Amino acid sequence: MTGAAAKRTPRSAKTNGASEHLFDRELEDLPAELRWREWMLRVEAVMFASAEPVTRETLARVVGKDCSIDLLIDDLREKLRARPYDIVAVAGGWQYRSRSVYAPAIRASQVPTRSGGARLLEHEAAVLMAIAYLQPVTRGELSKIFGKEVSRDTIASLRDAGFLVSGPRSPTPGAPYTYVTTKHFLSVFGMETLRDLPDLERLEDAGLLSRQALVKEAFADPGLDGDGQS
Repeated sequence: MTGAAAKRTPRSAKTNGASEHLFDRELEDLPAELRWREWMLRVEAVMFASAEPVTRETLARVVGKDCSIDLLIDDLREKLRARPYDIVAVAGGWQYRSRSVYAPAIRASQVPTRSGGARLLEHEAAVLMAIAYLQPVTRGELSKIFGKEVSRDTIASLRDAGFLVSGPRSPTPGAPYTYVTTKHFLSVFGMETLRDLPDLERLEDAGLLSRQALVKEAFADPGLDGDGQS
């Protein structure tokens, strides 16, 4: 915080009979340059302290109503241009992330990372990928895609890792639960929205995914989940 900002006396008011210090977001008594610098420092501090991506609504609590958060983020990113980390848009907010060029060094260090997710088995990763593309989707529909039952244990493991939650019940007989991905899923995989999922054609060309299996076979038998499995 700048010296000028530190010397200011917080304004106060009484709420429900108790005296509370009001957090000065506008900083109107500061010159424009110092005001902008203070807003940058506040946003940087909030992002540094947060374990999750910080939303626009959250940042609005610490800067003035006339402050452009997008321009503030741009200035912070410019300041970090020479650093091994950046501010990236993920899961509907912003978060500090190491630059991908340093990923090998981070992996070699074997340090636990803030954004690291649970290690998934190969079949768990495949199920998660299918859910990401087809959501909301039932366990029975997933079983049809893979040609064998997707177990409740697999779904439970993905839920425990924070990647899945229950979605709306399917309109098929038995009204089984569907599953959808979470903001944590977006955060761990570095996506701002589901629109950032890799293009299906690219995955198919790489032999990692079958468009026919995902799109055509997934819903070919709507009665598969008729026993109400979840």
